[in-house]
Amino acid sequence: MKKILAFALALAMSVSLVSCGGGGGDAAGSKPAASNPATSQPAGSGSQTGGEVKGLTEAERAKEFITVGTGPTSGIYFPIGGAFAEALKAYGYQTSAEATNATGANIQLMLDGDAEIAVAMQDAVMQAYTATGAYEGQEAATGLRALMRLWPNYVQLVTTADTGIQSVEDLKGKRVGVGAPNSGVEINARMVLNAYGITYEDITPDYLAYGEAIDNMKNGQCDAVFVTSGLPNATVMELGTQYDMVVVPIDGDGRDKLVNDYPYYAKSVIPANTYNNTEDVEGVFVYNIMLVREDLSDAMVYDMLEGIFANISTIKASHNAADKNIDITFGVDDIQLPLHPGAEAFWKDNGYIK
Repeated sequence: MKKILAFALALAMSVSLVSCGGGGGDAAGSKPAASNPATSQPAGSGSQTGGEVKGLTEAERAKEFITVGTGPTSGIYFPIGGAFAEALKAYGYQTSAEATNATGANIQLMLDGDAEIAVAMQDAVMQAYTATGAYEGQEAATGLRALMRLWPNYVQLVTTADTGIQSVEDLKGKRVGVGAPNSGVEINARMVLNAYGITYEDITPDYLAYGEAIDNMKNGQCDAVFVTSGLPNATVMELGTQYDMVVVPIDGDGRDKLVNDYPYYAKSVIPANTYNNTEDVEGVFVYNIMLVREDLSDAMVYDMLEGIFANISTIKASHNAADKNIDITFGVDDIQLPLHPGAEAFWKDNGYIK
């Protein structure tokens, strides 16, 4: 199987070298209406069922525009998502990376047809897909599909020593930064609190992105902040160098309930010396995944994955979390959202789906 994988990757690299000679558009350019694959599919990209899925030709690829939904410029989604845009541009696509408010905004971008792929946390995606939790009462987002697994996002709860907060239970009666409304962070915060029997009525929620909430904490206007990201997070690292920061453990019965109720969470630790913590801190993580629109052709989705892994070094160089966690060898076993048929064909051809 390793020989087959090596041959497939070598072939993808050779295609990349040929296709880099033309068609890469300006990353800041506007999307040509005629090139939207949802409305006009190139000759080689029709949905293919019951037969082998193949990628696009160089000429077909050059006509397609891919917008990548990322996240705030202060977070991890932005550089890694931007690297995906660069990798696909090097493969011959026209691309653009759009800064957003991360998961919630990216889900909406996809549903509105304003992005072809986007980074998102799997817990929020599954709630949107099933119209549960934060998306209860809304129409199920059944047009979302998975392209690939990305890196684990660690749910981090940070405070300063002077607050006296040492556990999740200690948050009662405190001012807590829970993230922007219906953001991935806010969904995480709500789930974690509920697992410990805490509701927003028990705290004073501060609905701000974690960077702004941490600024409030520095000014004494907030007691603790939920941060969900890869490790390390630059904003948290800065807090730990300037203040006597405490990383609060997410452990015990509350953590057990969380991972039992929501299987897309996994028990983990924040390793010692990630920040100013001298010992491992118990916690949880949830995977980020790359979303893709259901209405994109099988051939284009297959081709995008070939381009991503042909230029994986660009993505790995964007952040430590990407370098350690984004690789074809990690497969797709952890993804609960249905794969796009083109993605499923790619992962089968490379031996990761039986």
